[in-house]
Amino acid sequence: MAGNDWVNGYLEAILDVGPGLDDAKFSSSLLLRERGRFSPTRYFVEEVITRYDETDLHRSWVRAAATARSAEERNTRLENMCWRIWNLARKKKQLEGEEAQRTASRRLEREMGRRQATEDMSEDLSEGESRDAVGDILAHSDSFRGGRMHRVNSMDVMDNVMENWAAHQKEKKFYIVLISLHGLIRGENMELGRDSDTGGQVKYVVELARALGSMPGVYRVDLLTRQVSAPDVDWSYGEPTEMLNPVNSDNPQEELGESSGAYIVRIPFGPKDKYIPKELLWPHIPEFVDGALNHIIQLSKVLGEQIGGGEQVWPVAIHGHYADAGDSAALLSGALNVPMLFTGHSLGRDKLEQLLKQGRQSREEINTTYKIMRRIEAEELSLDSSEIVITSTRQEIDSQWNLYDGFDPILERKLRARIKRGVSCHGRFMPRTVVIPPGMEFHHIISPADGDADGEGERNGDSSANPDLPIWSEIMRFFTNPRKPMILLLARADPKKNITTLVKAFGECRPLRDLANLTLIMGNRDDIDEMSSTNASVLLSILKLIDRYDLYGHVAYPKHHKQSDVPDIYRLAAKTKGVFINPAFIEPFGLTLIEAAAHGLPIVATKNGGPVDIHRVLDNGLLIDPHDQQSIADALLNLVSDKHLWARCRHNGLKNIHLFSWPEHCKTYLTRITSCKPRQPQWRRTAAEFDSSGSDSSPGDSLRDIKDISLNLKLSMSMDGEKLEGAGSLDNALENDAAEGKVKEENVDVTMSKGALEGSQKAGATDREDNAGAGKFPALRKRKHLFVIAVDCDTTSEFCEIVEKVIETVSKEKYAGPIGFILATSYSISEIQSLLVTGGLSPSQFDGFICSSGGELYYPSSSCEDSPSGLPFVVDLDYRSHTEYRWGGEGLRKTLVRWVASFNEKKGDGQVTADESGTTKHCYAFTVKDPASIYSVKELRKILRIQALRCNVVYSQNGTRLKVIPVLASRSQALRYLYVGWGLDLSNIVAFVGELGDTDYEGLLGGVHKTVILKGVGTSARKLHANRNFPLEHVLPVDSPNVVQSEGCSDEDIRASLVKLKIIKG
Repeated sequence: MAGNDWVNGYLEAILDVGPGLDDAKFSSSLLLRERGRFSPTRYFVEEVITRYDETDLHRSWVRAAATARSAEERNTRLENMCWRIWNLARKKKQLEGEEAQRTASRRLEREMGRRQATEDMSEDLSEGESRDAVGDILAHSDSFRGGRMHRVNSMDVMDNVMENWAAHQKEKKFYIVLISLHGLIRGENMELGRDSDTGGQVKYVVELARALGSMPGVYRVDLLTRQVSAPDVDWSYGEPTEMLNPVNSDNPQEELGESSGAYIVRIPFGPKDKYIPKELLWPHIPEFVDGALNHIIQLSKVLGEQIGGGEQVWPVAIHGHYADAGDSAALLSGALNVPMLFTGHSLGRDKLEQLLKQGRQSREEINTTYKIMRRIEAEELSLDSSEIVITSTRQEIDSQWNLYDGFDPILERKLRARIKRGVSCHGRFMPRTVVIPPGMEFHHIISPADGDADGEGERNGDSSANPDLPIWSEIMRFFTNPRKPMILLLARADPKKNITTLVKAFGECRPLRDLANLTLIMGNRDDIDEMSSTNASVLLSILKLIDRYDLYGHVAYPKHHKQSDVPDIYRLAAKTKGVFINPAFIEPFGLTLIEAAAHGLPIVATKNGGPVDIHRVLDNGLLIDPHDQQSIADALLNLVSDKHLWARCRHNGLKNIHLFSWPEHCKTYLTRITSCKPRQPQWRRTAAEFDSSGSDSSPGDSLRDIKDISLNLKLSMSMDGEKLEGAGSLDNALENDAAEGKVKEENVDVTMSKGALEGSQKAGATDREDNAGAGKFPALRKRKHLFVIAVDCDTTSEFCEIVEKVIETVSKEKYAGPIGFILATSYSISEIQSLLVTGGLSPSQFDGFICSSGGELYYPSSSCEDSPSGLPFVVDLDYRSHTEYRWGGEGLRKTLVRWVASFNEKKGDGQVTADESGTTKHCYAFTVKDPASIYSVKELRKILRIQALRCNVVYSQNGTRLKVIPVLASRSQALRYLYVGWGLDLSNIVAFVGELGDTDYEGLLGGVHKTVILKGVGTSARKLHANRNFPLEHVLPVDSPNVVQSEGCSDEDIRASLVKLKIIKG
């Protein structure tokens, strides 16, 4: 016997059975053990083996015992197995107890957060108004419930509906971006089931992109994914672009443009020449975001020339699929200021709970294997950033999204009701949850009127007319009587799919065996020994059940099939007047049920999950309890034996199936997109204007050379006064705080708006000839290399020394073009001014200042005449508008003030105080007396998310400062804003950081830009990263060519790092 792996398998199986281990006897036995009267061998034989002789455990143990050379060895083996059971049981019980405590704690925290949020929103609704508002919400978020979905009974009616809808969308020309990162994605011959990452999601996103590209009003759809040029995958996955041809090519979309249609766009990121699983993609997400930004910007210019009248055409929405793409979509949405949509497909918290319930792995072990906490944080960020969360079923909302800090269905209803009445939500936001089931292509499906009720119309299909299809022959060779109705299952050999219960139900029901055959399509395999242990175990169990019940000639289990064979398999089952079954313990949606119904097959499906919604609409079968073997057998027997029931279910399915068509899906999808508040990049620059200041400008061009921007402040105010007054309700809500001294930045802000830039152009037209720096746009965009100093030091003196050293070292070298510097810190602009003065530095040495951990963006100005405080800085109001999304404003401030007061009451007065000098419109700053006593970043984020407050929390200066900024603002996002706004080349940006830093440190390391890690700098910040949601290693790129570590901070060390990055020559 090779190894003891079988032992673990059987022990875990015993634990999963549940009632097999009698808790009372088990406890009694353990008590006897403590008293010295417990026999492990006797306990095992009497309480385990003899109670499970139906399984293979007894026979396996007999074989194992037969190899024992003596009774003593046999007893030793028995005792070892017994104690392994006991340890597993104890571990499982401990993990279940810990998870129960966490669940109770989470429920209490949510109730407290909901109560606090309700107290803040003091304008309560009456009961009747609440009921009306809630009904409206449910009508929008669950179109299936209560028969609300409009039933289309024929293709003629369907066509009329689509024609009317298309007439209203005719003039629109949407650009939509979809993102799905993991797996292998291509338009034709998809390798579904090749690995765990290439499954149903791949098919879904490709078909969604293809269908959207064919819809009226949609000009362009891009499905962004990873470019894979690995030797172990097909060459097609390395192609940069692939056009998705419409399925119905006979009816091409009218007035197609040169770049219109749907495309798969593959962005290179991550290890070159290597295909890696999704769990290892996390460190490379920033690199994808930068590459995707470049693609979208370039395409927006092309579309602008084709359909935008010269103005760039930005995406109307960015839609992330799965957690990794959701994280990417959030960053892209923030960089471009466009709406985001999210579909989770499979959720991390739900998977974590299921794994913990199994009791086989601790939370730490699960996190190490699946990077589950990084995935959950990405899903929480997606909730923070999304306008709409799309699900396939209501169950996903109620049972899965309800587990997240950032989503509370009760609070969502309250907020939606207030929005409906036009009442303030006090800075609180919740994404809209919408149920839109996946679609299908039905061009090959016949109408129920085209054939008789008994399914004879199936013979009219092209494939059905050919009795020699290879897949038909492959299946029918298993059967003694292939003419009997076929019970069809199409699923992976996975324990969750509950296939063994189906085989038992079939094997133990003699009437069912006499009336029908069973076909199990369980993926593709060559050798069972080469399958994963889990799948191999399920398959072996099925084969043994077939042998036990002597089902040879009654059950088919082919080894291979192609994706293109699947429709023919459905047709074969329908031709035999068979039934499709999905007996999974829980099914999130159940796309195969729709596919089966589309081919005229009645269904038997689990009552847990999405099939309930599908059955409510189609009414084409029976629902069963997946744990009830008899229920499964009875449902199947009813359908195959009752011809009238079978015919009615078939007819209903074909009649209503078009509700699940892709056009219907896309119509609802596009309607939801158009309901989002339009958001676009705030600047107004065409490609021609962007190129108007050519590359022949003086190398000395810089924002520090612009002399007349601030001189035209009054002109700007007079031109854009109304615009500035209405810049945003959240900004206006903070004006009272400024009057109270809470926000003092008006003393340092010099407005740079569109009017200021235009005014500077007009007023300085003559000066521009003499001073290249006073051009229409800041010369920041002309920099060949931009050096970003983002070190987080322990002391201000160390910070100033490093800044001066970097500037001095970098400035000595020769470059192919002009260079510039940007300072990116947690300090406010007034604090930066003080530091520059202390360090003997001048603002004119920099091109820009990313302040307050990314909450604000300033540029230097040589004029101080219009600044009350005399500080020579210009605030970028476009950046403020860019990051305004979901900024809680006054509602957030009040919550933070209340939290500070509560914390100080518990820990001592003065532990946390408001930092007025560091507070701005988009940054609330606090000083922390004892960093060890305060909540960690993850805990504070959780508190705010539970109350529907969306923001980014950053601890800086070794935890002595707390910054709360907009959710999509950060130092790394500010760099992307500069890239998008000013056309900087990210690959020519070099960021200097320490070994560690503030809690937003990891965002500065990934991406296309280069990074120099200064050894020995910021190491004392290690304690800030001790209590994280996930280890720093899960997000840091390893062996990235864009990241180097210097040996120190000397001139030679910095220069050597630049040589390694190929910025300068050695």
